[in-house]
Amino acid sequence: MTDAVTYESRDGIAIITINREDRMNAIGPEVEAGLALAWKRLNDSAQDRVGILTGAGTKAFSAGKDMASAAPPDYRSFTPNVGVLLEKPLIAAISGWCIGGSIVLTLMCDLCVATEDAKFMYPEAKLGFAGGMIASAAARIPHKVAMELMLLGEPITAQRAYDVGMVNRVVPAGQHMVEAMKLARRLAANAPLVMTMLKRLAAQTTPMSPVEIAGHAWRENQRVFESADFAEGLASFIEKRPPAFKGQ
Repeated sequence: MTDAVTYESRDGIAIITINREDRMNAIGPEVEAGLALAWKRLNDSAQDRVGILTGAGTKAFSAGKDMASAAPPDYRSFTPNVGVLLEKPLIAAISGWCIGGSIVLTLMCDLCVATEDAKFMYPEAKLGFAGGMIASAAARIPHKVAMELMLLGEPITAQRAYDVGMVNRVVPAGQHMVEAMKLARRLAANAPLVMTMLKRLAAQTTPMSPVEIAGHAWRENQRVFESADFAEGLASFIEKRPPAFKGQ
């Protein structure tokens, strides 16, 4: 992993933390790379059955895009269940501010715990930029609420997020990880094959925004471009010989 994203295994639970408290856990290139690696590690882990995604400290889950970085975030590559198709349940544990594209991260988690003082805000319409994957909110919470979140750019409280289905549990300040661990332990005791099947069926049932669909296509393309067969195909062309593909 990287310093910007940490991964801790505890009792069959992976605690994945955006570790930039001094920057309100803003999302820059190091966070993007760290999250993408974390999802792959969780998928490949023989011991971790559940993941928790959180941010360091209590002031913010994440402030969204790191404004000190000129490059726009590429959410296709590091959004859970888009850039990497997770086979295991993922819980978001939110404290403080959840801003901009970091809301997308929580929407793509399976469950969400938030503290009473948590606030969700998507200010991109006021700032003049957006990636578009936030449009998937319209399939995950009521349409009018999703439009309120996206177009007005005003904060939504944890209680309102709970009322409209963005959040599963609202807890006192500082208790988000305690509650998330309770849920994670219960999930870790469940049948993995059943949970994976239900996740897959739910994903096929839930409509996707065009940007989310493009993200899934990007993931499949990357799988080919990073494969040994891709390298073999190029090498065989250059060496003027028949390729020996292995499906890897």
